Amino acid sequence: MHWILGIALTAAVFIVLKQWGALTPQKKKAATWKIFLVTGGALLLFMVLTGRVHVLTAAVAALLPLLRKLPALLKFAPLISRVFGQGRSQETSGQAPASAGNMPLKEACEILGLAPECSREEVIQAHRRLIQKLHPDRGGNDYLAAKINEAKAVLLRHQG
Repeated sequence: MHWILGIALTAAVFIVLKQWGALTPQKKKAATWKIFLVTGGALLLFMVLTGRVHVLTAAVAALLPLLRKLPALLKFAPLISRVFGQGRSQETSGQAPASAGNMPLKEACEILGLAPECSREEVIQAHRRLIQKLHPDRGGNDYLAAKINEAKAVLLRHQG
């Protein structure tokens, strides 16, 4: 009996994988849900037929206390997504953090959009204008904000 079930399961997996390659990305998304539901239904049927439903009821009973605390935990969801989102953006950007103090004057001028002979007030205004757009709290990222801050420091140091 186990051999027959194993062969049937292997054949089903083979057929699903063969048809999976021919699907478009939109159809793959719908097919993923169908596969998930069919697999869950088959697992539930298997547990009913073999008398192992008590495992499922025990798992549901263990989850009930967690479900009561779910609304309180959901208020932390934006914080958690922001923390993980910032880490992911730094990992995927592929750029090293801004180096401390060795930016050339020409690069600093290009970043702030100024000429090398600009005044102190022009540097401060250009920095303020850019940092308001690109600050991490306003949707920018840490790398660009650090570059803007470093460019300001280089230009102010160059002036005196």
